[in-house]
Amino acid sequence: MAEQMDLPRLRSLIEGVLVTLYQINRHQDLPALCERLRLPAPPPNDGPTKHERLTASLRACPDSRLAHVAEAILDSESVPAAELIQLQDVLWLGSHYVEIPARTRRELAKDFDLSDHLRYPDRFLALLGRLWDLGDDLLSGWGTPTSSLRDKIERHVIRFPDDWSTEDLFEQLGAFEAPHPRFGHFLEGLASSAVLPDEQAQRRFVDLADQHLKPLGAQLRQEGEADGYPLFQLVQPGRGTARRPRNLIFATLGKPDIRFTSALDNDIEVAERADQVLVYDRPIGKDGLLWRDLLSWWQETHHITDAEQATLSLYDRMQASLPRESRGQNNLFWLYHNIYKGHLSDVPALLPEIWVHWDPKTVRERGVRALQNLRMDFLMLLPGSKRVVLEVDGMQHFTRNGGTEPDSAKYAATMAGDRDLKFRGYEVFRFGHDELRDRELARPVLTDFFRKLLNCPQDGYS
Repeated sequence: MAEQMDLPRLRSLIEGVLVTLYQINRHQDLPALCERLRLPAPPPNDGPTKHERLTASLRACPDSRLAHVAEAILDSESVPAAELIQLQDVLWLGSHYVEIPARTRRELAKDFDLSDHLRYPDRFLALLGRLWDLGDDLLSGWGTPTSSLRDKIERHVIRFPDDWSTEDLFEQLGAFEAPHPRFGHFLEGLASSAVLPDEQAQRRFVDLADQHLKPLGAQLRQEGEADGYPLFQLVQPGRGTARRPRNLIFATLGKPDIRFTSALDNDIEVAERADQVLVYDRPIGKDGLLWRDLLSWWQETHHITDAEQATLSLYDRMQASLPRESRGQNNLFWLYHNIYKGHLSDVPALLPEIWVHWDPKTVRERGVRALQNLRMDFLMLLPGSKRVVLEVDGMQHFTRNGGTEPDSAKYAATMAGDRDLKFRGYEVFRFGHDELRDRELARPVLTDFFRKLLNCPQDGYS
């Protein structure tokens, strides 16, 4: 799940960080600092103080860009642990996360033997320092040598591992009460090769964690590799979506001629008319497939360096696959990209004319065993392995003879196909063509729909 991002809180936290940054930067450094932090350029240095210039820059920054500014701060600036944690929490709570209750955390801690991780103490401590406040910001000379939490962990967990149990460590970190996204990042970190450069040890921890995550419908799922080691991410797939998509066949101008080049690995190629189909074959991460991922793939496969040129050509190529006679389908595609045009890179890609099933034989050749709804109007891959199909239904979905007679059999077949998709883990949303026939009347319908579906701000982008 995800909460609506607390933008006033995020703005206030960024302002607090800027108070520190203006003190350690000169007037002439502020333009470069703002550019690095993705803030608007500060006012000229002709009277205002450094604080006033940075404050004015932040005021000029729209809410829709605040998350990018916060991410830039976390990536490029040295931020005290307490401020870093607060920034992370606001950002992470506004993105998809898995809820892990305190009881599950505590039971996992009771079963968790730290021996594998303590073989790499520096890596283990680095992970804790990235996610928890270990008291490293104490002024030197104040307190005793064992006053910080980092000192205590070094003593009671690393040097004398029998002093504290894993449950004691989690208690000291505040892991049992931490926001859900922070604990999720902690689990991913504990499973990562950056902390545990031993694949067998990685898998031992993942097996243990999954025993406790399974009742929640969650798991640490392998999502590719990093430096030759498995990369695990915390996911909570819906029913039937535990598998990652391998090949997305979309924007087709006709039925593709597909063959397996390796049936064992599910590798495919378009044998003929390759220019009439797009095949996205890159891994889909836990954030789903975003427009920026699709655009990056398009730029690399078509050798287009200019992002604006690539955006236009990709949009035009996908739009060309839409049936000209379906005004509603064309309006949905255009309005989605218009509503989110100000921050398109951050929203899920809307894939048109997507093949959900594929059969080399026609429906007539297959007969009663034919799959229904082979190709859908649109597909979106959202965070948490969520697959959403959007359909725009014209009269052809439930009539025959050019729309002059109702066809209950055709309607029943459509509904049967929907049920099959839902059992496979897809969510299916259908729009009547008349809802979307007029673009201006369709705008509020789709604006409200996508706001609810994506939990994503739209103001200022229509």
